[in-house]
Amino acid sequence: MIVVHGGAGPVAPERADRMRAGVRAAAAAGNNLLLRGGSALDAVVAAVRVLEDDPEFGAGVGSALTRDGTIETCASVMDGATRRVGAVAAVPDLATPVIVARAVLEIGEHALIAGAGTARFAQEIGIQAAAPGALVTPRAQQQLAAAKGKPFSQGGGVGAVARDRNGNLAAATSTGGAVFRRAGDVDDAAVPGVGTWADDQFAISTSGGEVIFRVTLAHDIAKRAQHGGARAAMKAALTELKKLAPDSIAGAIAVGKDSWAALQIGPAMPVAWVDDFGPNDSIGFPL
Repeated sequence: MIVVHGGAGPVAPERADRMRAGVRAAAAAGNNLLLRGGSALDAVVAAVRVLEDDPEFGAGVGSALTRDGTIETCASVMDGATRRVGAVAAVPDLATPVIVARAVLEIGEHALIAGAGTARFAQEIGIQAAAPGALVTPRAQQQLAAAKGKPFSQGGGVGAVARDRNGNLAAATSTGGAVFRRAGDVDDAAVPGVGTWADDQFAISTSGGEVIFRVTLAHDIAKRAQHGGARAAMKAALTELKKLAPDSIAGAIAVGKDSWAALQIGPAMPVAWVDDFGPNDSIGFPL
């Protein structure tokens, strides 16, 4: 089973079909690995990689620009069977942060690496950053021009959660951050417990930006889910977040041992999934 999200936030009508197709392709990529016996971690990384390469989404080549007009990306992965994590933050011009985050997990020397040091680490494992400006898209430039001196999130990154044939769970989240943020900002997608969580019961990926640090959203949902299921946990956690920050836009997806859930506060969060009934997708699941 796999569930994928394309970020909580507004979706212009002309982009809706492209975004639904994008998350559906990502879910299919992850599911293909699961069908071949791949691990849940394999599946979520593969799914997120599809979205990092799709400029419709706020990660990888679709990343938003800092106020300096630069690209910095963040990602994290978590293996529920071991609770090992790997994360990278504020990495200049890195189109594939989820791959580097997984390498951080696998090597095990650190849990989270940030900034220019991450670029050096990526080079050590054979991944080169893009040339400065190569990841900048016309949409990102338009967003920066519209920011008017205030950071805002539009599309909120991407994520995936999965359960493999052995019952193991994993989660991955990746983002290019908020428009007009400061260079060096560590986004929620890079922080296990905030943007990503996986244990032996649930795997969770969230979207929402700085505000979800206030409730450590991914871990909060996981703890609540132990006593009432993932959807009820999401509803309670997002309701609390909305009380703290009434204008917040956020969402989450989760997979457990026998079910999955998705929910958002805000207008949309493209979601696709493959479960026992086959593949499907939606523009979102409002609270």
